[in-house]
Amino acid sequence: MRAVVQRVSSARVTVDDRVTGAIGPGLLVLVGVEQGDGPADVAYVASKIRDLRIFEDDGDETGRRRMNRSVVEVGGGVLVVSQFTLSGDARNGRRPSFISAAPPELARALYEDVVRELRASGLTVETGEFQAMMQVSLVNDGPVTILLDSRKTF
Repeated sequence: MRAVVQRVSSARVTVDDRVTGAIGPGLLVLVGVEQGDGPADVAYVASKIRDLRIFEDDGDETGRRRMNRSVVEVGGGVLVVSQFTLSGDARNGRRPSFISAAPPELARALYEDVVRELRASGLTVETGEFQAMMQVSLVNDGPVTILLDSRKTF
């Protein structure tokens, strides 16, 4: 499972001019499910999203601020959007291959498991619409963008 985590001031997803999810400060997370992914991948990605310390603290005595706080600690929201194109392989030719993407029925179930696990940890979670053509708008804060891959844990 792959995820692109972006620290945002705000983000929203629309489908056919209808807002399906919106947050203020927090994280926009694009999630791609791959063949062979399962519950361990869900647990890894959800825990990383929840616990990543990518928000600034209040600073030390010199005023120096560090990325030391998680989305939980700052009370931020999380907007989770499914994106199968994260499984794209563009190493050969000019057209990416999506052969490693999970089939829709498996991808939907694991995507929903990520959302459920994040909500179970007390986070406010909004979503896009699975398999829909979505427009995602965001104000990237920093910018801070982190790539997660549940197959690259060591």
